[in-house]
Amino acid sequence: MDQRILQNATRWSSDPYFSETDRNEIQRLLADVPSNELELTERFYRDLEFGTGGLRAPMGVGQNRMNRYNVRRATQAMANTVLKHFGGGSAVISYDSRNFSKEFALEAAGVFAANGIKAYVFRALTPTPMLSFGVRYYQARCGVMITASHNPPIYNGFKAFWNDGAQVVPPVDQEIISEYNALVDWASVKHMEFSEALERGLAQWTDEDVDNAFYEVIENRVIQNLDLCRKHGKELSIVYTALHGSAEVPCSEAARRLGFSSFHSVPSQAKPDGNFPTVKSPNPEDPKALALAIDSMLKTKADIVFGTDPDGDRLGVVVNNRGVPEILNGNQIGALMIYYVFSMKAAQGSLPPNPLVIKSIVTSPIQNAIVESFGGTVLDTLTGFKWMAGLLRELEEKGSPLNFVFASEESFGYMPHKESRDKDGVSSMALMSEAALFFKQKGMTLVDALDEIYARFGFFYESLVSLDFEGIAGAKKIQRIMEHFRHYPEHSFAGEEIVATEDYEASRMTELKSGVQRSIALPRSNVLSFTFASGNRLFLRPSGTEPKIKFYTMVRVTDGDLAQKKARALDRVRLIEAKIREICEMV
Repeated sequence: MDQRILQNATRWSSDPYFSETDRNEIQRLLADVPSNELELTERFYRDLEFGTGGLRAPMGVGQNRMNRYNVRRATQAMANTVLKHFGGGSAVISYDSRNFSKEFALEAAGVFAANGIKAYVFRALTPTPMLSFGVRYYQARCGVMITASHNPPIYNGFKAFWNDGAQVVPPVDQEIISEYNALVDWASVKHMEFSEALERGLAQWTDEDVDNAFYEVIENRVIQNLDLCRKHGKELSIVYTALHGSAEVPCSEAARRLGFSSFHSVPSQAKPDGNFPTVKSPNPEDPKALALAIDSMLKTKADIVFGTDPDGDRLGVVVNNRGVPEILNGNQIGALMIYYVFSMKAAQGSLPPNPLVIKSIVTSPIQNAIVESFGGTVLDTLTGFKWMAGLLRELEEKGSPLNFVFASEESFGYMPHKESRDKDGVSSMALMSEAALFFKQKGMTLVDALDEIYARFGFFYESLVSLDFEGIAGAKKIQRIMEHFRHYPEHSFAGEEIVATEDYEASRMTELKSGVQRSIALPRSNVLSFTFASGNRLFLRPSGTEPKIKFYTMVRVTDGDLAQKKARALDRVRLIEAKIREICEMV
């Protein structure tokens, strides 16, 4: 076994900085190294990496695990950066329903307090969008959200936010990472107990004012026709599941305030529970996670299902399409919201000049077709709302004439207002409720509304293949797959002629026939894309937060009637997906 790993483990087993209970746990592993070699390796082969957004890892004792010590270290790195930039100020902290989330949140508060940075802590578990809103509301210098989004129950994480309420981006993220890596002596991590921080006025629980301000933004900035909702909201029957997460109270409260009184939570999934006992994965992108809600919708003949993930930033939607449950993907949900918002604003005369939509590069170009038809602009960023919010901040600082309306990415994330600078499942649930009610008043479901969009703008179809590869071996496998595609030896893929490739890590686009290369004006990222002669596209990238590699296929079909277009698009996607799986098994 690697002696460096044994040395790291031995150091943790004897350092009095760690609790006696935690030291004893490592000592038990070291007592039988042959039996525990894999466990010791996973825990101690490296320090837990502070990535560009923060921390995320399985919970446990060890340097490569999510625990209170690494939370303190990450918070100290943020505190050092805040003090360097601002000399002081405040931080806002929240947490979701995961095991130890509240404990980790209070640990973070204790570190900020010990550094003279006042910590505002949400008094109850609160979704990510409300944390982002809280940073702006309190005019804080930074924020921390304790969450691992929709990862399995053994995970937790630490999301780092800056003073605009968005996740940290360059150069600040690199400054925090440098501070984190420089903290090699645990004695340099300042900390005080949360109770002491409260007594000294260095920590404070939030009150209802910040919550009410958030709901007022939904009413005044997100909803397009408040009278419609309050007069007819009861006519839309909603089944909602929080998937044991943090958004049960905010979504219920938002629905109540707007007049959606036929709002029914799935009882067995309403209570916060970090073990997520009723689902394999608490991810509203996964139809299996919404099974109980779908069953309830069909039994009660409700109109629609909404589901949010543990930290309430993603939204899943299932439509009761005349007795058939139609599960919408993230691109369809985003297209529906954008189409509804732009149509309503145009009809009301409230569409701002130079309206702007921001999306990720792997999100459907149907958004371009919709937005441009209203005279608007779509700007692309890398995947992740930190990049979208970062672009918004950059445009604001430059005094851009573009006026933000919406941002989204295909992975079920939507930002329908700019008072929160991250995905917002709560506001999105409210907006989709309004859209569903609007179309119901016209005798239409949201599936009918989608067909209306396709008839007007053409049929767009997207798919996602997400392959899991756990542990050290999995990370090497993902690296091999990326290298294979980066040096792909053929000029065709699944019957599609490749006309151009884009390597976002090298910031280079290459036209295959001419060999002409152009630079890509986006931050470097481990993302590749193929553009086919048909106009269809394939993107691939490793996940930044999970042991996965993701493949995004984008197809557009213009020939035939709608049914024929859908069938042809599905056939084309199936061929591409089969080729993806064949290569990944081989590499």
